[in-house]
Amino acid sequence: MMTSSDITLEAVASISQIPATDWDACATGHADLGGIESLDTLAPAANGCTSKANYNPFVSHAFFAAVEKSNSACARTGWGPRHLIAKSEGRIVGVVPCYLKSHSQGEYVFDRGWADAYERAGGQYYPKLQASVPFTPATGPRLLIRDGVDVERVGAALAGGLVGLCEATDASSVHVTFARESEWQFLAARGFLQRTDQQFHFRNDGYSSFDDFLATLNSRHRKAIKRERRDALANGITIHPLTGSEITEDAWDAFFAFYMETGSRKWGRPYLTREFYALIAESMSDDVALIMAKRDGKWIAGAINFIGSDTLFGRHWGAIEHHPFLHFEVCYYQAIDFAIRRGLKTVEAGAQGEHKIARGYLPQTTYSAHYIADRGLRQAVGEYLQREREYVAEAVRELTEAGPFRKGDEQD
Repeated sequence: MMTSSDITLEAVASISQIPATDWDACATGHADLGGIESLDTLAPAANGCTSKANYNPFVSHAFFAAVEKSNSACARTGWGPRHLIAKSEGRIVGVVPCYLKSHSQGEYVFDRGWADAYERAGGQYYPKLQASVPFTPATGPRLLIRDGVDVERVGAALAGGLVGLCEATDASSVHVTFARESEWQFLAARGFLQRTDQQFHFRNDGYSSFDDFLATLNSRHRKAIKRERRDALANGITIHPLTGSEITEDAWDAFFAFYMETGSRKWGRPYLTREFYALIAESMSDDVALIMAKRDGKWIAGAINFIGSDTLFGRHWGAIEHHPFLHFEVCYYQAIDFAIRRGLKTVEAGAQGEHKIARGYLPQTTYSAHYIADRGLRQAVGEYLQREREYVAEAVRELTEAGPFRKGDEQD
């Protein structure tokens, strides 16, 4: 246990040790740490749907409870929970979701080269601390702070607490990944190194329909998307967007089979268990958009998305039959269509994939902050990250210019 002024800090080994009401009060707080923006602004809901203000499903207590209770994220899989809690006058005022890691898998911000270099030099890189959402490359708050408190002081205590926890656990480093930009700046002012990368996101510019979105594209890309959507359904395939109680046990079973089949080929061993999806079905089904494809009365492919107050987060895709352009239809076009119908501002389509640009997803910078205890490794990584940030900024600029949208007074 550590103290910072009248703030008490402690780390716990399970999400179950933190009351859901306290965790969620911190996760949906309107923290303003030197400009830290709110988690999500409340988007206008369409078709009678309701939205929860400042809601990101991946930092909810229910999501962490599902990954931990299902043994997807646990010490045995190399994700030992060490959630950092800040208390003031006995009340939880801040939380950082944090894990003690024995490897660098399931993070999507790659530091394996740092580990190799440090270990060749005689150091021990693992364990390390990972302040993130397991297996989830989605931007969201990492310093979760309750409303109505001195957020600058609580934020500083949490940042210092991460450094203290690094020392207490003999970890080599702390990695705060997929943070908000302002948290990234806040942590940098407290000795954390800054890293950037890029993803590809769809921005809903007030579109009233998918055709309204298509009208903003140049002719070549508009025609290509129409052809891909038509060809994706050419073999008698039908698409079924499911949410809430519409997601039957049969659909969950089928999707898990898709996830295992595709994940086994991509990663060797998929991260999430069937129990994870069962727990999500119990506690978060209204936050899930499961896009399923069927042929001849049988589920053949699907993609899972999670619904925030203004963002649709695309996660896993899988299939047991492979048809031209079906992946694009289920993962990208259906997500755009869903977001437009719901009045959501953004679709985050997950990690990697420059092929998304032609389908309306533009580059978006992502941010992570890294504290490295060893001075020599910290200096070497810092020099590398400065060059990497410059490269990422230039790549984002070039890829944005190459986007599919009509430029100025461009005519079809």
